[in-house]
Amino acid sequence: MRYLIPALMLLLLAGCASQDMSDLRRYVEEVKSRPPTPIEPIPQIKQAETYLYVGGNRRDPFVPTEDTSDVMVADTGTGPRPDPNRRKEELESYPLDALKMVGTLDQNKEVWALVQSPDGTIHRVKTGNYLGQNDGKIVSIEEEKINVVELIPNGSGGYLERQASLTLGERDSS
Repeated sequence: MRYLIPALMLLLLAGCASQDMSDLRRYVEEVKSRPPTPIEPIPQIKQAETYLYVGGNRRDPFVPTEDTSDVMVADTGTGPRPDPNRRKEELESYPLDALKMVGTLDQNKEVWALVQSPDGTIHRVKTGNYLGQNDGKIVSIEEEKINVVELIPNGSGGYLERQASLTLGERDSS
């Protein structure tokens, strides 16, 4: 058995070998006789326009200063602020425009809204729940829409309240 397998392999290899390689030689000659394809010229590199900055009496933007006259002061007012200690709800991990209101549910004299997340899961929410990535609090639920108040950063350390809504059957915040 030890000699049978190598003998069979040798016979198979001998059967595959052929001394007639005329078709291969003919193909190689045909490829060599084809005219060469032209090489595209190297593209010309456009020279960049030089610009000389003259600062004059302006301050160097790369040197820190102690002057805060041109720095926006953080808003320390008593306006609306997100609660950093509040536990985030599941629908706050999606942008408001990615959520879809699919219906309402009236159960035990309480109105619930049904909201579909992008992954297809239907969530039941009520007034006071949060959704969207801007601390959007549900302020009312109507038959056709969910009214939300979002907290949007105002750029100076404070927040602004913005009214938004999630309309039945549409992915839209207005």
